[in-house]
Amino acid sequence: MNMLSVVIPAYRKEHSIRLVLKEASDTLKAFEMPYEIIVVDDGSPDNTLAEAKKHAKKHPNIRVVSYEKNKGKGNALMHGFNFTRGDLVAFLDADLDLHPKQLRVFMNLMDALNADVIIGSKRHSLSKVNYPATRKALSRCYQLLTRLLFGLPLTDTQTGIKLFKRRVLEDSLPLLLVKQYAFDLELLAVAHHKGYRIAEGPVEMSYTQFGSTVNPRAVFNMFLDTCAVFYRMHILKYYDRLQGDVGRISE
Repeated sequence: MNMLSVVIPAYRKEHSIRLVLKEASDTLKAFEMPYEIIVVDDGSPDNTLAEAKKHAKKHPNIRVVSYEKNKGKGNALMHGFNFTRGDLVAFLDADLDLHPKQLRVFMNLMDALNADVIIGSKRHSLSKVNYPATRKALSRCYQLLTRLLFGLPLTDTQTGIKLFKRRVLEDSLPLLLVKQYAFDLELLAVAHHKGYRIAEGPVEMSYTQFGSTVNPRAVFNMFLDTCAVFYRMHILKYYDRLQGDVGRISE
């Protein structure tokens, strides 16, 4: 039977991480398959690490890892992958905006579509989300940009729930250079470039974080990182030349 590993990056989640881990653990237990949860504290300056460890003491399926300096969500996911054992590996945001129960749908889709990767898409026809027009416009523009630059047949690369067959991550993660803004894009672009089949799944989201305004600096940095990925892929042929060491990915 396949084992499911779920990697959850966490930063400044001291007030919610225990609830998130309890909900994730209870949900995965109902799947009736072997599972593990790897929570990665991304150098949080608060008590995220301590709170996560308190919960993990009572749950043998949960492992907490950390490092001191905040390095970004992408780095946390790469670091967490080092500790996974599953044939299937999921990346999940450290909140309940995207409930882990949706991973069951993703696993069914992976089998039905013979896909190597299933990613959540806010723009899937069956998705149930509600978020501001500004975000919708940015999402649409970024989708058009990624289709133009990389030929990605995807409507959304940034939603925080993704499911991979292990070999996809073993082949792709050692090649990645982006650790923050365009990590998701680089990972999917490399996997697509290597010939892996990527499909989208619907999501249900309670988008509380959309109460904040869009950060222009983050948008600009994401654009720069995306252009850098294009330059490495199509000009330097970096991903073709670099084989990457399969195994431990440094933080």
